[in-house]
Amino acid sequence: MFDTKEKKERSLGTKLFLKANRCNSPKCVTVRRPQRPGVHGKARRRALSEMGQQLQEKQKFRFTYGIREAQMRKIFSAAVKNPGVTGEMIVNLLERRLDNVVFRLGLAPSRSVARQLTGHGHILVNNRKVTIPSYRVKVNDIISIRPQSKDHPVFNDLAASIKKYDPPVWLNLDKEKIEGRVISLPRDSDISFDVNKVVDYYSKIQ
Repeated sequence: MFDTKEKKERSLGTKLFLKANRCNSPKCVTVRRPQRPGVHGKARRRALSEMGQQLQEKQKFRFTYGIREAQMRKIFSAAVKNPGVTGEMIVNLLERRLDNVVFRLGLAPSRSVARQLTGHGHILVNNRKVTIPSYRVKVNDIISIRPQSKDHPVFNDLAASIKKYDPPVWLNLDKEKIEGRVISLPRDSDISFDVNKVVDYYSKIQ
């Protein structure tokens, strides 16, 4: 069976870190099979048009954060209505998704695992269970693991792994309690994709 996550990375020709720590190892698909998927994958990539480049950047954001096209359009619409720079607001809204925050805090090895943990009710926000991965966190929100879920297999090595982990500057991680707090709006994101091309793409098709 084909791994759709790896096919996405191969088709875009870049690492999206969709499979936990695998992309940091020699097993990463972009290292083992850098060509595009399909029988013509080894053919030279054609230069993309401006629209094609914008579409590609949009897909990188979508696949990285694990959201559907309808969700991405909704985020763009919300960003346009907010004061400030639209591109920065798009990243802000994506980063504040609960599944992303769980991942950024080191409570899950990937966004897809964080999304699953949230959907299954293992994550608390301000001591209340939240099962909506797209829930938008706010400054001073406390994110923790439900006490009854501490024995879940995915958390077996968590106490040891987070001792060596440092979250982004806008999040604070209490490594003893294994809980995090949102201390500011997202900033200094390590996403290297061009969000301005995403803005240009949606501006054309709206």
